[in-house]
Amino acid sequence: MRRRLAENLKSVRERIEKACARSRRDPAGVRLIAVTKYVEMNVVRQALELGLLDLGESRAQQLNQRAGMIQELNDRRIVLTGRREGAVYRPRWHMVGHLQRNKIKLVLPWAELIHSVDSLRLAEDLHEQACRLDRVADILLQVNTTAEKSKFGVAVGAVSHLVAHFRSWKGIRLRGLMTMGPLNGTPYEVRLCFDRLREIADDLRSEGLVGAEFTELSMGMSDDFETAVEAGATLLRVGRALFDGLISTSAADAEEEP
Repeated sequence: MRRRLAENLKSVRERIEKACARSRRDPAGVRLIAVTKYVEMNVVRQALELGLLDLGESRAQQLNQRAGMIQELNDRRIVLTGRREGAVYRPRWHMVGHLQRNKIKLVLPWAELIHSVDSLRLAEDLHEQACRLDRVADILLQVNTTAEKSKFGVAVGAVSHLVAHFRSWKGIRLRGLMTMGPLNGTPYEVRLCFDRLREIADDLRSEGLVGAEFTELSMGMSDDFETAVEAGATLLRVGRALFDGLISTSAADAEEEP
């Protein structure tokens, strides 16, 4: 299992480096997020051992459970070794799937970054609950750059309006934007979608609606992450390409909890 995962990781990183070379980018500016929703916990632990510290989950309850399990494992390792440094896993959790407002409480204590803020009401609830916890939630605004009805995300024309509201809410910090490529799209269509997100981000900066912390473009998954890199992505959400041969059938068949 570890060997297979290491080989997959090496392949993905090499493809990222080649895409960076083609677009004259520094690979250090691209962060790989391992989307672990379809693999078992033993695979997650192996990923952490191999240095994959950015972990993405698309279900709020699963993120909460897995983050708690890793924390319990850390606590046990500290007790057994008598030391903290070098004994614990240090994952950075990312919420990459649709977030229901009634599930915020499951995600907020763990997530370093919430990629999928797709409405004003969700952002406001995140702000309010983060303030109650005396913290700031880092978020990305999900934009539906393909205008597909089957996808979550705010319309392109509504982005500036929403971002203007965020500026007065101290419980959230807008770190960037997120999008998904078109379903069954051609490489040209995928690139247009990603270029559009980068253009929106540039427009927000030129309009003075965002600050220096607005640095992230989350786009690109297993089928299109190289195109995303060439279009300027800073965060890649990759699952299948990393965990090929390690995906649990039972996990893949599981549905989102109501």
